[in-house]
Amino acid sequence: MGMGLVARAPGGPQAMEWVAVPDRCPGPGEVLLRHAAIGVNFIDIYYRSGLYPWPEGPMIPGAEAAGVIEAVGEGVTDLRPGDRVAYVLPFGAYRETRVVPAERLVPLPDGLACTAVAGALLKGLTAQYLVTASYAVQPGDTVLVHAAAGGVGLLLGPWLAALGATAIGTAGGPEKLALARAHGYAHVIDYRAEDFVAEVARLTGGAGCAAVYDSVGADTWRGSLKCLRRRGVFVNFGQSSGVIRDFALSDLAAGSLTAIRPVLFDYVASRPELLARSADLFRRIADGTLPRDVVRARPLRDAGAVHAEMEARRTTGATILLP
Repeated sequence: MGMGLVARAPGGPQAMEWVAVPDRCPGPGEVLLRHAAIGVNFIDIYYRSGLYPWPEGPMIPGAEAAGVIEAVGEGVTDLRPGDRVAYVLPFGAYRETRVVPAERLVPLPDGLACTAVAGALLKGLTAQYLVTASYAVQPGDTVLVHAAAGGVGLLLGPWLAALGATAIGTAGGPEKLALARAHGYAHVIDYRAEDFVAEVARLTGGAGCAAVYDSVGADTWRGSLKCLRRRGVFVNFGQSSGVIRDFALSDLAAGSLTAIRPVLFDYVASRPELLARSADLFRRIADGTLPRDVVRARPLRDAGAVHAEMEARRTTGATILLP
């Protein structure tokens, strides 16, 4: 019997209760995993609040974790007890132990700690598919990234630089701007004090950006479209300021723009694709392209306080929860 955070109905951070969560033996094709570290992401807030579809019955938030296998079920031949693995699933990770389908587990390379992966797998896989699939970044491209000092933003900066792109990042306040600048952004814009549309126009000489990566949503989407070059791509992969409303296809007509609303799980739906994208991510971490930043660590039962801080935009980088 392990402990976990359970929400019985959609609500605020206080909706998560610290309670005993029954364990079970892994069935065919399953693995029993003891979590060593659990990542915190905005998707956890989206599910907990009811913004994303609520599953039947009580729900345990948490989309990523890393840990050590304790037992394997029938038919699992490529994993064994003692192996270190990680996974990304929509919810269910805010607990000490969990039974997980073996096909969803990614073995960790030697030298990569569970605490490093738990805060980087979901964000890292998101960055990976954003720059390779949602819009395939080319050398010489200029792209705009909102929330450049956030978890995904701090990975996109160095990744874009490594691809030969010029990254412009928006963030709020001097501390976040400095953090973004230290993570590969060629230019940074304080959205609180500056008009990011005008600044992007100035920085690009009026040419605009090949793509905008926007996880903010309601507050930024109209301006994001204005920052694009002709036939540019608007990639909306989150909504930290609220869901986009009143969008129409005709909004894309000025410049023959493209808009896409990708979701990570559609880019790692098959095991081969999951392993290929993970391998690319781990390679970028190992070769130093992506810095191994120190992440904030908090006790698992403090997840509600972490959610409140994230919703108030008082966090930078990655936060992990320790069972």
